[in-house]
Amino acid sequence: MADVFKDKVVWITGGGSGIGAALAREFGVQGARVVVSGRRMEPLEEVVAALESDGAEAIALGCDVTRVGDIESTVTAIAERFGGLDVAVANAGFSVGGRLEALNASEWRRQFDTNVTGAAMTLRYALPHLYASKGRAVVMGSVAGTLGIPGNAAYCASKFAVRGMAQALSAELAGSGVSCTLLQPGFVHSDINRVDNQNQVHEEWEDRRPAQLMWPADKAAREMLKAIASRKREAVITGHGKVATFLAYHTPGLTQTVLAKAGERLRPKHHHEE
Repeated sequence: MADVFKDKVVWITGGGSGIGAALAREFGVQGARVVVSGRRMEPLEEVVAALESDGAEAIALGCDVTRVGDIESTVTAIAERFGGLDVAVANAGFSVGGRLEALNASEWRRQFDTNVTGAAMTLRYALPHLYASKGRAVVMGSVAGTLGIPGNAAYCASKFAVRGMAQALSAELAGSGVSCTLLQPGFVHSDINRVDNQNQVHEEWEDRRPAQLMWPADKAAREMLKAIASRKREAVITGHGKVATFLAYHTPGLTQTVLAKAGERLRPKHHHEE
């Protein structure tokens, strides 16, 4: 990746924690000028302070991706500060947990407003600048966009939708000089399991995902940067994620049987249990 991202302007939504913060650090190491955005300024400012202490140029901007006005003003602020945009990472997202029969319509709408519409609008408003720079659009998907995991119907549906959106965007961008990379991580250390169905953070909540499969966020971020640098169309991150997606593609019946038998044990959320 030597010099691929040096002096490039990179915008990461949901950049205050987890994968977003790890991506910001890795882009900073590569010499990029980094913009992190999100709803909570304190963690964003902590990420910026860490980047600046390592010699990187970085800024934090408040942005709720469910508000189109926030996205527009953020893109405008980035263009005014840096003169353009080279990489836009639509990373902001959260997980609504619970069995389909337990979820109401507002929870489904909230899930799609952030994970799907928020990602789409992030890239929509970034694209004029990416066309100018022949840049890179990046979408944060998930292995859950290939597997229908019991107790996570809304989250899986949103990530299946994100996957379709990224594939369509890749085709739309053909010949433009702009690439679209869909990242599909498995279990990675983040705050996603400390966020409730109302998209509120609970720092005291335990992450119930299988610790033996969990990847550190910095390790995942390094693999993601390689995929973005190479302009890959899709990249599955984590070894267990690659195995799971391979089985889902090639042995769907067996995969469905295993998921059905595992049932609620695969549901790592606190939601509807409190």
